[in-house]
Amino acid sequence: MGSSSFTVPRGFLWAAATSAHQVEGGNIHSDWWAWEQAGRVAEPSGAACEHYQRYAQDFDLAASLGHTAHRFSIEWSRLEPSEGAWDDQALAHYVDVVRALRARGLEPLVTLHHFTTPQWLVAEGGWAAPKSVEAFLRYAGRVAGALRGLVKFWITINEPMVYVNMHYVEGVGPPGAHSLRDALRVTEHLIRAHAGAYRILHEASGAGDARVSIAKHAPVFVPCRRWHPGDLAATAVTDRVFNGAMLEALTTGRWSVPGVAAFTVPDAAGTLDFLGINFYGRQFIRLGRGNAGWKGCGCDLGHHPREVPERTSMGWDVHPDSFTRTLLRWRRLKLPIIVTENGTTMADDADRWRFILRHLQAAARAMEQGADIIGFCVWSLLDNFEWAQGYGPRFGVIEVDYQTQARRVRDSARRYADVCRSNAIPLDVV
Repeated sequence: MGSSSFTVPRGFLWAAATSAHQVEGGNIHSDWWAWEQAGRVAEPSGAACEHYQRYAQDFDLAASLGHTAHRFSIEWSRLEPSEGAWDDQALAHYVDVVRALRARGLEPLVTLHHFTTPQWLVAEGGWAAPKSVEAFLRYAGRVAGALRGLVKFWITINEPMVYVNMHYVEGVGPPGAHSLRDALRVTEHLIRAHAGAYRILHEASGAGDARVSIAKHAPVFVPCRRWHPGDLAATAVTDRVFNGAMLEALTTGRWSVPGVAAFTVPDAAGTLDFLGINFYGRQFIRLGRGNAGWKGCGCDLGHHPREVPERTSMGWDVHPDSFTRTLLRWRRLKLPIIVTENGTTMADDADRWRFILRHLQAAARAMEQGADIIGFCVWSLLDNFEWAQGYGPRFGVIEVDYQTQARRVRDSARRYADVCRSNAIPLDVV
């Protein structure tokens, strides 16, 4: 790159992202709401950012900041608060949300499942139950019919393997399971749900304009002790479980982890029209440190003061070069890539912008080497409810005062706006 900036292709999707439960408030029929009321988290989501009522105001801010797209999720438990009982008013609300985005020139990127599931389904076994697939497809069909002709880009499931790990291995989200057997069952059901929804969304699009994917959390896994055979093996297995097997299943129809399990879902073959990638940093792997026999999760970054000289305020690794590596690795699928999440929580907003800029530059390096990246979503548009961590972490480029619900545009948002408006990533500043 000889110039001081990298110009992205015309039509590039400049965006920020949110998820329903983290910003809407009052999602009283979701499993996470029940989990919170049971005292299983630092603090309950409550009113969150009142985005359910204030979405038009928030979209005005996004449009004013030069965004050309917006990623959000639909809350299944609002649409189907009890099994088979559909709330048409809630569905009409999300139609209004999409129309509000289009009216502001923002391309909607719609996610169907972002970590939350209706309480009634969880009571009957959640995603470990075979009926979960059929239930999800009914929901996908309702949404697809209502938004026919209004949405091009769809994400069926956000971070499926993070969901599996959080909810069925580590047990930090509902139903709080610690079961490798259930985790494998849920993995298969999520793949089947995606495959079925893929066809439903394409059939509803009529003209064949739908573009469907998942949002794949795709970290780079590194052995805690690079010389240790056990750590090397655990790293390889972890990478296979979290990264390779899922994407192989959605391209070939076969999920397999040698020595763990294998199954086939023929209908899942070829069910990615693009690849959504979420990236936050590296994860260091040490043999035997995982939960429920899932070996390798969670080597303390404190073991690596020289390799991890920089961390976010949550203690996460900061390593933009690994982002380039991830984008180039999955270039081999020969699919357009949308960065569906990348961002950070930092005590100093200047550090937040430095993180975002360095990852934009890492994406530019990947594009120069042939990665077909067509969009970038900063996480997040707003400060929000960060699941088990509550409201402490602040990921938003727009600050939210949770007492008054006032919004304040941070300087990081303005600097990102400069990039969006110029359609170019500056390379000579860090």
